[in-house]
Amino acid sequence: MPGKVDALLDEKRIFKPSKDISDGSNIQKWMENHGLSSYSELIEAAARSPEWFWDELAGELEWFSPYSDVLKWDPPHAEWFLEGKFNVVHNALDRHAKGPNKDKTAYIWEGESGEVRTLTYLELYKKVNTFANGLKRLGVEKGDVVSIYLPMIPELPIAMLACAKIGAAHSVVFSGFWAKAFRDRINDAGSNVAITADGFKRRGKLIELKEAVDTILSQTPTIERVVVVEHEGLEVSMEEGRDIWWHEVVQGMDYECETEVMDSEDPLFILYTSGTTGKPKGVLHVHGGYSVGIYATLKFVFDLKDNDIWWCAADIGWITGHSYIVYAPLIMGVTSLLYEGTPDYPDPGRFWRMVQDHGVTVLYTAPTTVRMFMKYGEKWPAQYDLSSLRLLGSVGEPINPEAWIWYHKHIGGDRCPVMDTWWQTETGMHLITPLPISTLKPGSAVKPFPTIEADVVDDNGVSLKSGGGHLVIRSPWPSMFRTLYRDPERYVEAYWSKFPGVYLSGDVARLDEDGYFWIQGREDDVLNVAGHRISTAEVESSIVSHHAVAEAAVVGKPSSVKGEEICAFVVLKETSTNLENFQHILKDHVKIEIGPVASPSTVKIVSDLPKTRSGKIMRRVIKAIVRGEDVGDVSTLANPEAVSELKKAF
Repeated sequence: MPGKVDALLDEKRIFKPSKDISDGSNIQKWMENHGLSSYSELIEAAARSPEWFWDELAGELEWFSPYSDVLKWDPPHAEWFLEGKFNVVHNALDRHAKGPNKDKTAYIWEGESGEVRTLTYLELYKKVNTFANGLKRLGVEKGDVVSIYLPMIPELPIAMLACAKIGAAHSVVFSGFWAKAFRDRINDAGSNVAITADGFKRRGKLIELKEAVDTILSQTPTIERVVVVEHEGLEVSMEEGRDIWWHEVVQGMDYECETEVMDSEDPLFILYTSGTTGKPKGVLHVHGGYSVGIYATLKFVFDLKDNDIWWCAADIGWITGHSYIVYAPLIMGVTSLLYEGTPDYPDPGRFWRMVQDHGVTVLYTAPTTVRMFMKYGEKWPAQYDLSSLRLLGSVGEPINPEAWIWYHKHIGGDRCPVMDTWWQTETGMHLITPLPISTLKPGSAVKPFPTIEADVVDDNGVSLKSGGGHLVIRSPWPSMFRTLYRDPERYVEAYWSKFPGVYLSGDVARLDEDGYFWIQGREDDVLNVAGHRISTAEVESSIVSHHAVAEAAVVGKPSSVKGEEICAFVVLKETSTNLENFQHILKDHVKIEIGPVASPSTVKIVSDLPKTRSGKIMRRVIKAIVRGEDVGDVSTLANPEAVSELKKAF
């Protein structure tokens, strides 16, 4: 990434949380209990002694035996809570099931068809124990890796917790991925046991998951047993001696299962993330530090209280679901909502009806979801009572200011602060984030969490005070990944070699005059236009700031004159009218918003943009169409028909 990225977006609006929210927040009470009078005082104290800060928070969890030291940091390798004996399941489940929370609801699950199931902490405990005992009967031992390919059903967190309880690591694969992705991850992990389901519904259509898994099992030589959840009652092929139903695994199993005493640094899970070379990277997280980090961030960022109904509307197949649907909420002993289906099925009111019906108090979702609802218009959330909400969150990619404002106004009723969090699969927890006491700027992830030393640097590692550059982290943090599974050299090369001892995130960011961080996208999402390096995220934000626009994707097209020309594909809100000469109007709008250099050469109005099943826009596909290249495999897209429309439009 030669040079720095031009900063074109200039957002001046600010929002302060209400006195009720800030004064009653967990972070405010924690500071008062530790003799700190202000957030700046906390940041200074945590920066002076990070080990003090994390030792205090680790002390709020239960350890089988205490750790000797908080941190051993030998860049790029960290060990946290050395020699401490710990298991995340003891903290997330055992202590609640045997304490005052035993009859409290842990999960409310709603299926796409509307059916609802609830599990108390005691019920969840029993289900986890019986399945853990069943896994042991299948031969799963401490140190093994179990591969899991399940939709958003209660058996998914149950399977994860059961693995962790007996000391096995889990490798969860998003059920929206093609089965070949499951095969590749099974083979990399060397799993003997796989867990899947007969099928699940997606927008009313049955997805036959076991049938898909059967197509790859001849190519997974390590697999000995396949556990199948009977979720949809489908007739599936079951190979004798290999395949076994979940209900048969748990039949006759004891409700009690001893929780394995793990070292703080023992593996908890592997989660594969896409690599630039095609081979997925197996990000490895551990029991101790990971648990402390996610507990602290959920407690302080989303301010969860005992009576909250928490809805992290991600998929458990991603790190967001691992950290903030499964482990952290259960550690805190709160009630979480799980949803199997898509946000706008059977109609665009689905999300808001669920907020109303379940009394959701804190909602955490992705900018792509917010922009999708912007497209449908505010008439949909207006039909429902959203007054139970008190905090909102954003995750997954930068949220553009206009989406932030829409979310704050139409979902949060102008009263709910938006926690725009920056973090990654590798970080495990929020690293740059507002808190309920922060002054907010729409589109900014605000400031680093206490002890996190984030910076924006040029190619030489020199800090930048203006313009965009590499987003790096200079300090270790408890929930950082420890390595890439079976690939330690790549761990060093990909993340720690460009600036030795400093974590390279792969994102571009800038700092404003108040020290607020603005994430501008991935390093490979930067355009080079007439010598100016421009973030695609900033151009997209300026386009979406037009009142008629719901979504935009921007890519570069090679130009002999400018180096690259900006091509914009735009989805309009359903309420938009008067669109004559709209392409020219939009180009002029961008010129006014962020300058002529960023104005698109081409604007195409389309009905949809190609997205993954997790909701991320596939700019790689759009870029290939613009450049006349092969788009590659699009079978894993949620909406492959969007590709055909784009090809016709361009």
